[in-house]
Amino acid sequence: MRKITRLFLGVSLAVSGITMAAAQDQATATMHPPKYIQVTVEYTKPGKGGLAHDKTESAFVAQMAKLKFPINYWAFNSLSGKPRAIYISGFDSFSELGKANKMFDNPGVGATMEPLNVADGELLEDSKSIIFSYDKDLSLRPGPDLLHMRFLEADIVHVKEGHIKEFRELAKMWVDGYGKAGSAFHWDAFQAQYGEEAGYFVFLTADKSMDDLDAETADGEKFVAALTDEQKKKLRELREAAIDEDRTELYYVNPSQSYVPDSFIKADPFWKPKSGGAAKPAAKPAASDKKSNP
Repeated sequence: MRKITRLFLGVSLAVSGITMAAAQDQATATMHPPKYIQVTVEYTKPGKGGLAHDKTESAFVAQMAKLKFPINYWAFNSLSGKPRAIYISGFDSFSELGKANKMFDNPGVGATMEPLNVADGELLEDSKSIIFSYDKDLSLRPGPDLLHMRFLEADIVHVKEGHIKEFRELAKMWVDGYGKAGSAFHWDAFQAQYGEEAGYFVFLTADKSMDDLDAETADGEKFVAALTDEQKKKLRELREAAIDEDRTELYYVNPSQSYVPDSFIKADPFWKPKSGGAAKPAAKPAASDKKSNP
């Protein structure tokens, strides 16, 4: 996890959905994490991101709004790694997801979506979809402020086979340490259930600005300063025993590709659909049928 490894241990999607929108606190705009999130990753071909991808994706957003599809999704474009877009939606049961998707059993709806899928697919070189389950015990101050979020950090960890116990002990030390160090750190933890090999965890942090990244560095130093030599040794041992992959990716929110609740659009013009696409370079669910399987 970058929040620790970048300091001294030496080491694509939200998090969101109709269930979260229903739980919105109007004063703080924070959300309660859903039981499951689906993260769809789209890798765009060279030169096919930006406004070209915004155009195909905004067509999906318009159609989903017209259909009044009950599950929302938030779009993020990469600022690190390979150019791509991720789309994150949330739900509290697979029954809920299944009922929502029955809308696409209508032949007329399927016929409307098909040309949109084809146009979007021509911009992509690959795509995948992963379903994660929420892990309350490994989360710190959970509940992202999606309304004001502008950036997303994804700490991706793969745990060695047979070492989940050690990893959970390590992650709980992160939660306890950052919680007591007087830091403002916060994250929502999820474990992969479908679409990825066993042992993958992702820790999602919603940021309001790039300033939050600088603040995290200072807070990380507080965390390290509060550790005893024995605790540092224990963290290193657990990390070495449990983790074989650890990386962090940074994304920015793309409102043009996001299908958000009407309350977001009314509360902040940032979320208002734009005919011309996003101002920043873009890059987003699966070429197969992300829209019909959010």
